[in-house]
Amino acid sequence: MRYLGKIIFFAILFSFYALDAQVKEGETLDKIVAIVGEEIIMLSDVRSNIMQYAYQNPDINPNDPALEKEVINSLINEKLVITRAKEDSIEVSEDEIEAEWQFMLQHYIQAYGSRERLENVYGMSIERMKYDFRDILKNRLLFEKIKQKKIHEISVSPREVKDFYTEYKDSIPKIPEQYLIYHIVRYVQTQADAKEITVKLARKIRDSILAGGDFSDFAKRYSDDPGSAKDGGDLGWVARGKLIKEFEDMAFSLQPGQISLPVESPFGYHLIQTLEKSEDKIKVRHILFKIGQSEEDKQKTIDFLNGIRDSVARGQDFEALAKKYSEEKETQGFGGFIGKIEKARIPESILSIIDGLNDGGVSEPKPYNSDPLKPAFHILYKKKTLPEHQANLDDDYKEVEMLALTFKQNKVFSSWLEELRNSIYWEIKK
Repeated sequence: MRYLGKIIFFAILFSFYALDAQVKEGETLDKIVAIVGEEIIMLSDVRSNIMQYAYQNPDINPNDPALEKEVINSLINEKLVITRAKEDSIEVSEDEIEAEWQFMLQHYIQAYGSRERLENVYGMSIERMKYDFRDILKNRLLFEKIKQKKIHEISVSPREVKDFYTEYKDSIPKIPEQYLIYHIVRYVQTQADAKEITVKLARKIRDSILAGGDFSDFAKRYSDDPGSAKDGGDLGWVARGKLIKEFEDMAFSLQPGQISLPVESPFGYHLIQTLEKSEDKIKVRHILFKIGQSEEDKQKTIDFLNGIRDSVARGQDFEALAKKYSEEKETQGFGGFIGKIEKARIPESILSIIDGLNDGGVSEPKPYNSDPLKPAFHILYKKKTLPEHQANLDDDYKEVEMLALTFKQNKVFSSWLEELRNSIYWEIKK
């Protein structure tokens, strides 16, 4: 589908409100153009898609009959999949719909600048938009769920990757300029007296709660966990294995209603209250007390990283040092490897540092804010610059493998769509 691969789904959702202005004099405002099972496709559905394709790509002729045919067939395929999803009792939860709505809403607030501007443009409140788009979002989630169910176990062998490359190498887009980037992360460690002060505060608040104070009220006032403080420290029901070990071990050892003594974790100290529990999950709330880092603590971390940087300048291997000294578990075992990243995809804050380095260069220590509860610094290593080039299996195997996998998944899914077309009633109305 030549046009349809160029469109982001959420970009079409609002466009049908502008349709009335697009109807020519004497033209039917709306009508059924296709039936799929118990689903219908309206002329307005087709027009709204065409309008948005044309908006995304000015080279597209919105009056092209081939485009209209392609859009209708795409909508038929979507309705076929949704019909099968319903037959298979695949469900979408209200939480999933809400998450999808929030994602879409934030996308449009950013595009229009504010909630007020968005409401003014479309002439309705945010709540009305949410109500109107609920079924659209639900159907889209059903579509994605059943599609993933069909393709998630598909894989490609090395032979399939090689065959794909041999057949399509002239059509594979050039690989844009990329950097091989590594880093070493060190978290700011605090002095013993700062820990002592924090523990004393936690104990004092625990005593106040035991004397009759309200746990929720103290959490709202004192907790340094922004995600749960507003809810009185409530984390809800959490499955075993989802919490950090120190926290989880204590939470499961408490009886419902008990409040722990201060428990240390990488985030600070916690007062934990178990509300309910079963063998595999627990309902719990907490108050987090972060340990304040002084400027001296931060400088020690910076000095340590500068020492590593000096070692690299003297010829030591950055990746070996990362395996030994980096405190970020996700990248430590890979020698600090962050990724082979397209220059255009690197955040500006990082790109400004990387662009200032020669290949093999190491940056000065910079703040690393991957977790607001764990202040850290890191040094960045630009191992190599890969200029724009035609894809090849030696340098770009992973990229070609992903293209081959996507091609195979689409082929399998298209075959399944043909099966649906032969097993579910559908009709294009003339």
